[in-house]
Amino acid sequence: MGRPVITARAAATFEPVGRSVATARAFVRDTLQGWGLADIIDDAVVLTSELVTNAVVHAGTSAEVLCLRDTDGVRIEVIDRYPERELPVQDPSAAMGSPDREGGRGLLLCAALASRWGVDYTAADKHVWFRLDLPDRPVGTRAAGPALPDAALPVADTRVHVAVIQVDRGGTISAWNDDAQELFGYPAEQVVGKPLTDLAAWPHTPGTSTGIAEALQLSRWEGSYGMRGVDGRTLPVYGSHLRVRDGDGEPSTVCLLVRDHERAVLQSPTRTPAPDSAGRRTDGSEHPATDPFEVFIGSPTPDDLDGLLQRTVERARDMLDGDAAYLLLATDDETELEVRASTGLPSARQRFARVPVEAGSGRYGSARMPSVHEDLTVVPGAVPLLAGTGMRSVVTVPLKVEGRLTGSVGVATETPGRYTNEEALRLQFAADRIALAVERARLTELERLRRGSLSFLVEASDLLAGTLDRDQTLALMAQMTVPTLSSWCAVYTVADQGSDPKLSYVLHEDEERIDNLKALLSKVDPPEPVPTPGARVWTAPSDAAHSAALRTSLRSVVLGEEDHHLAPGGALATAAAVGGETVVLPLVARNRVIGMLTLGKPTDERFRQEILELAEDLSRRAALALDNARLYSERTAISQSLQRSLLPPELPDVRGGVEVEVIYRAAGEGNEVGGDFYDLFEISEGTYGFAIGDVCGTGPEAAAVTGLARHALRLLAREGLGGPAVLERLNSAILDEGTRSRFLTLLYGEMRPQDDGSAALKVVCAGHPLPLRLRQDGSVEPAAEPQPLLGVIDDLELYEQDVVLDPGDVLLCVTDGVTERREGTRMLGDDGLAGVLTTCTGLTAGAVAARIMRAVERFASDAPSDDMAILAMRVPE
Repeated sequence: MGRPVITARAAATFEPVGRSVATARAFVRDTLQGWGLADIIDDAVVLTSELVTNAVVHAGTSAEVLCLRDTDGVRIEVIDRYPERELPVQDPSAAMGSPDREGGRGLLLCAALASRWGVDYTAADKHVWFRLDLPDRPVGTRAAGPALPDAALPVADTRVHVAVIQVDRGGTISAWNDDAQELFGYPAEQVVGKPLTDLAAWPHTPGTSTGIAEALQLSRWEGSYGMRGVDGRTLPVYGSHLRVRDGDGEPSTVCLLVRDHERAVLQSPTRTPAPDSAGRRTDGSEHPATDPFEVFIGSPTPDDLDGLLQRTVERARDMLDGDAAYLLLATDDETELEVRASTGLPSARQRFARVPVEAGSGRYGSARMPSVHEDLTVVPGAVPLLAGTGMRSVVTVPLKVEGRLTGSVGVATETPGRYTNEEALRLQFAADRIALAVERARLTELERLRRGSLSFLVEASDLLAGTLDRDQTLALMAQMTVPTLSSWCAVYTVADQGSDPKLSYVLHEDEERIDNLKALLSKVDPPEPVPTPGARVWTAPSDAAHSAALRTSLRSVVLGEEDHHLAPGGALATAAAVGGETVVLPLVARNRVIGMLTLGKPTDERFRQEILELAEDLSRRAALALDNARLYSERTAISQSLQRSLLPPELPDVRGGVEVEVIYRAAGEGNEVGGDFYDLFEISEGTYGFAIGDVCGTGPEAAAVTGLARHALRLLAREGLGGPAVLERLNSAILDEGTRSRFLTLLYGEMRPQDDGSAALKVVCAGHPLPLRLRQDGSVEPAAEPQPLLGVIDDLELYEQDVVLDPGDVLLCVTDGVTERREGTRMLGDDGLAGVLTTCTGLTAGAVAARIMRAVERFASDAPSDDMAILAMRVPE
């Protein structure tokens, strides 16, 4: 096949000044228009603009543009005089597909748009060329790229590791090669059979990103994410996924992974199918070349909002031969415009910046009308986005749908007086073509975000409602915002109205930055606890971080010291971590500011309006959860303090070595005292009173009667009254409570150790489970007779019974929570308790009580629903 025959040639040289870029675009446009090649003008102008920018702006040399036409297409060469300059594409640290990256973008566009492209070197100059084939000869898929100098090749490690991981239908790892072990540290036997999601750190923004589960179901997927290594760190990787099936038809996904900076090993730039002579693309889809929207945007139309906006600003810039262009979208209330795309400007600094729609009086102060500024130096500050960029002339037009302002497009140049009303009309005509498509794409993205936000808030509400622990609530608040909404988060709490905010929790997406961030915020005065709803900007952390970084740099240069407040080498990193936009949202609950939720971005990043609205919604829910946790903690502390006051003090040592052991379990979460109670106290020298009882019911109401009974027993017994008289007067006191009274079962006794080693007891059992006596021979028998319970009848006549415990005997007293322990239709009962007690011969009082409690707990699988008390007394042998 012979070389194409050159049928036309045009060349021009451009000086190394900014305006030469626009002049070169005009030269290529006019040349191709004159040759009748309108179908490829747009792509040629875009590529020429980027390559001439590399030459005259970045290389700083003059540039020659050579256009060659042949029978099959056009070859355009851009020649600069700086052959030693390295190609920007060799930088491995920059994301190859980033629209905000300037260096190397021209070569990336060549790879995406051109039929072929390459770079040729001579001793005196460098030729960067690209070729565009004519539409009537579709271009097939390229299988090879051009030869490049060694310095232009992508950088990789000495030994490139390509991890091959196979994932089955359910997302479980089924194969793991040696390179995967080398990269991530896990041997195959440790990960095979586990879900890939356990290891993958997938980037996520509410309502937008495809999850890893969805990506594994696609026929092919390519992109960046993270893999957690065996050391717990996340390794950035670039992956290429291919869905395959085996001989039995079972599908699986093969994942090829390399380190992210080695992405060139796997990355394959895609080509847009060229249209055939019938107006269809080579993939069979229609190619409506007459659509006025596609005439401006080009085909195919980007399927995402950011791609559409970026294509729009590039086309607008080329259409007016500008040096820069930008596009802003209106907020829902049409009061502000948010920068969403730009070219020729420091886009990272401007992205998501917000400006008011009405910046001043008259048509030139409003984004609702087209405007032309012939020279911005005459009206400084007229377009704040262009301040300090060197742009002199600018034209802006609104994007409107059905009369409603949806955005604004601006094109700027370094040449004053360049634009007139004629250019404004041309740009407005183009803006009218694309306004509806932009608005549809914006609404589609907004709907995705809102659906994701709703799901996010539902999940957040469930998590916050699942705990009443204050510290856990603070941790949840931070973990839900980082990294989904922000790069870092700090929560301040306000204890009482008028008190200073306290830094309570700090979290950063990079755990290594948390300590430095906490140290920085501890030195900064906290934000004012203002109850005004909505996010407000807070610059103190950024200012303090940059001051610390400056001090560190000066000390390092002059004295070789670091800032002692921050970890070594951390000042600069901390300044970068908090150098972006920081906002504060008040945490308001029950009409009181209880804290502030602070969210931050790294340097040059801002918050989207939708993210701030989502954060405001989250802050309201989090504030109520935090206040509920505070109230619960306070209530629990008060309740526990009161309940502890109802428990008897430490048990006294009984003369004669009589062993006494008590086990008490109150039913209900947070209850230390319920309706069951016990006591052991000294009545007089050598005489001890003991009691175990059960008030009807459980919880605080029963505990109130518990306190009355326990204190009345001590008081009456120490007045010298006998057992029956003590219980009869307690019965009267309970009945005096009226409607608040509750009936009470009570076992009360008096014990006097004897000189012969035994213990004499006088016992009254008022409606309570009978005490059991365990003898040394293993026999068990009741140690008292049943009598009426307390709190039911006025005229109560009780009597006491004498019991003698011989050396080695055990007296066991329990409440009905022990004997009525149930499992289905089964109940432990008195016989079951006696059976357990027969196995306790020779055990100490403590061992007896422990064995009884263990048997009760194991009798049923459910948690006990009633209070339980066990009192065991044993006379030593």
